[in-house]
Amino acid sequence: MRLINNDCIAAMKEMEDNSVDSIVTDPPYELGFMGKSWDASGIAFKIEVWQQALRVLKPGGHLIAFSGSRTYHRMAVAIEDAGFQIRDQIMWVYGSGFPKSLNISKAIDKSAGAEREVVGKGAGYGHQDDKEIDQKYGFKADYNITAPATDAAKQWDGWGTTLKPAHEPMVLARKPLEGTVANNVLTYGTGGLNIDGSRVAHLSEADRASATPQGKVTSNKLAGSAPDIENAGRVDVERPDTSLGRFPANFIHDGSDEVVALFPSNVKGEIGRAGRTSAGEYDASNFKMGVVTETGFKDNGSAARFFYSAKASRKDRNEGLDGFGVKKNSKMFRTANNTSDTISQGFERFDTQPQANNHPTVKPTSLMQYLVRLITPGGGIVLDPFMGSGSTGKACAYEGFDFIGIDQSAEYVEIARARIAFAQADDE
Repeated sequence: MRLINNDCIAAMKEMEDNSVDSIVTDPPYELGFMGKSWDASGIAFKIEVWQQALRVLKPGGHLIAFSGSRTYHRMAVAIEDAGFQIRDQIMWVYGSGFPKSLNISKAIDKSAGAEREVVGKGAGYGHQDDKEIDQKYGFKADYNITAPATDAAKQWDGWGTTLKPAHEPMVLARKPLEGTVANNVLTYGTGGLNIDGSRVAHLSEADRASATPQGKVTSNKLAGSAPDIENAGRVDVERPDTSLGRFPANFIHDGSDEVVALFPSNVKGEIGRAGRTSAGEYDASNFKMGVVTETGFKDNGSAARFFYSAKASRKDRNEGLDGFGVKKNSKMFRTANNTSDTISQGFERFDTQPQANNHPTVKPTSLMQYLVRLITPGGGIVLDPFMGSGSTGKACAYEGFDFIGIDQSAEYVEIARARIAFAQADDE
């Protein structure tokens, strides 16, 4: 496990060509999240970042990079312009996103200098005075419910500016092959996806039968071109073997009731997370490389057909950090200058609880284990040029991969070092 405190471009320039097997990373989404300056630098959109990533990655090696729904396109274009082939988009869908919408009615009253009448009290996160849950999720328990004061505010009551966030897209890209896939795999050990090691286990024989394609399986002759060429003719393709579990899909979900309810075959009352200790937590023994794990739901199909990974729990986030002092994150700001008068209206109660790992965008270990296992050959080296608090490295420790992590923050590097050391000790 090699952790580097440096700018990612400078650090990668010191690395040898074709020296890593895969790249799994969570770059800044360039949204100025929580007023963090590193999330508004434009670094994720710089072609030079991805050119260096391409250079150090072995031919045929894969890259997975997270992004935000509003900025994904800028990052994806930079990755493609650097020379990567865009292979797919993986979607992580969740129900726990918090809407950060500007209340237009409040904004109108504020601009008019009108005082709004308090007509009630609300409980944070929608739990009726359940302070234990509010504290767990980091929200204050109470806030004022006010009524529009001016006629214009009444006209625009109920209007906002953004949708509730419910997904984060990932680029799945590949460095161009040298020759055929078979030649590249035999030469460099890279070029393929670990399909069997990433399957979602069947919950019953009926579930297995429903996952088996019926009839003739064909494909466009030039499928995978950018874009696909129409009228190229069709060819027979190998029928997917589903005997070991469902084929991994480009859709991942967090297991929340809100998401599971979107699947029409869901049977109410039969939802159960197989192979998990509880929502948001993970059992490291269930995620060994090449082992089909019992992920999903006991619900006659539905969301069970996709990999499940809840958002990072407090336990996952802070494991190994017992000796670290607790720190508080920023409030959610509408602008990037972090002054108290710029807290988003209608979002005044958003605040975070102090904790040892104060990184605002920690990814769950189970999700990162799945991703590194999907694209990394056995015994391979995984690079994360935007390491943050080390979730990718923690996943690599559990999966048996070597890891190189880069981050410009010395504070986060030390947090990552402790979290990875915990995973290494926990996996012995």
